Amino acid sequence: MLPNAHTDEPSPRGAIPASWQDVLTDDALEILQYAADAVAAGVSAALVTLVEVRGGAARQPGAQMVVLADGRYCGFVSGGCVEAAAAHEASEAIASGRDRVVRFGEGSDYFDIVLPCGGGITLAIHVIRSGAPLQHTLERLYRRQSAGLAYDQSHSSIACIPCPAFIGWAGDQFHLAFVPRPRLVIFGGSIEASSAASLAHAAGYEVALASHAGPMPKIDEFTAIALLFHDLDREMRPLQAALDAAPFYIGALGSTRTHERRAHALLGLGYRAEDVARVKAPIGIFPKARDASSLALSVLADIALAWQARVRGGVGGELREDHVLVTAQPGVVANRHTNMEA
Repeated sequence: MLPNAHTDEPSPRGAIPASWQDVLTDDALEILQYAADAVAAGVSAALVTLVEVRGGAARQPGAQMVVLADGRYCGFVSGGCVEAAAAHEASEAIASGRDRVVRFGEGSDYFDIVLPCGGGITLAIHVIRSGAPLQHTLERLYRRQSAGLAYDQSHSSIACIPCPAFIGWAGDQFHLAFVPRPRLVIFGGSIEASSAASLAHAAGYEVALASHAGPMPKIDEFTAIALLFHDLDREMRPLQAALDAAPFYIGALGSTRTHERRAHALLGLGYRAEDVARVKAPIGIFPKARDASSLALSVLADIALAWQARVRGGVGGELREDHVLVTAQPGVVANRHTNMEA
């Protein structure tokens, strides 16, 4: 994933290189992969984690960025207003070999950096000493399993943990939760299906186009199902497969009258009323989208809304939004930054 290192002359020993954004993404998996690739290539790097929000902020606690020793960085911990300063702090941490905590906005000594939302944030900067926890976390995510990381402030280390019930401080550890990238399985060979697939791919979803008559793709809890048929008979087999699994979203094309016929057919096959209620029909976030592009937007917006509810609900339904918005950990200091022994 990492591009070739820049060809400028290396900075003198002890100098802090100028920072610049290397990869424009806020995708957690891509950010972790960027860090793991750097460590595997022998490049010193720091993991920057948003661990406290005071007032309003563009990101929730747990947002991350990665900063490399040569000044490159990836990811976001705000809306873009503090990333360059955070990268500079991380470069200093890499040069010193020590972790640190830094504040921006309200309560910070960076008086010239004001968060537009008027609040404040605290960042924990960890100089990565081992890539193993990152690799293990990525392996779980690529196997489509949830995962967790714990940053231990007192020992300046990170470790793999089971996916935690909440994102936030637990004693001296800040717990992070990760889930696989959402997958969208689209059934139907229509123009609506191809338009929805293109839009979902551009939005960062894993996308699979499937046939009603072919092998059924694997459906897990991180999968959304979109049935874009104009024929109830063709949709019944994949619809049954979806109802027998546990996707976070099932949506089907058709009018309210069509859905009444669908529900009657499902009840006749032995499904319960609560099973039928899992099917969003008509599919989409706004009604009567008559052209393929509008329908694709409607479907993806509906799925994105369900995915946000799924993430906030957490693995096992425990990662609630009020748990994500954590308060300050008692050991986080109020001054500009604190160096911590490696």
